[in-house]
Amino acid sequence: MSTVELSAFDLGRMLLDPSSSFRRPEDVIGDPRLQQQQKIKILCRWAYDATELAVAEEQGMRGQESIDLNMVLNALVSIRGGLNVDHAGPTKHAIFCIL
Repeated sequence: MSTVELSAFDLGRMLLDPSSSFRRPEDVIGDPRLQQQQKIKILCRWAYDATELAVAEEQGMRGQESIDLNMVLNALVSIRGGLNVDHAGPTKHAIFCIL
């Protein structure tokens, strides 16, 4: 079975707004068009977006539908084998995307 080539436009859209291309974080992991590093970058962006929404909600701002951060983190852990907590900074975003 051959895989469909991924265009730069499609990859850019996935990296900018993962939820526009995938229903669940697990779908990123299962996408055969993506290399592992691309999957990690997409999931990191999704985790960042989820954290941003959580911060906005804490401040009383409602917007888009919330993203389940635990689902994104579970997907990141499964593809990376864990999170790098030793080098995490003090912000809510710091732990997700240390590569």
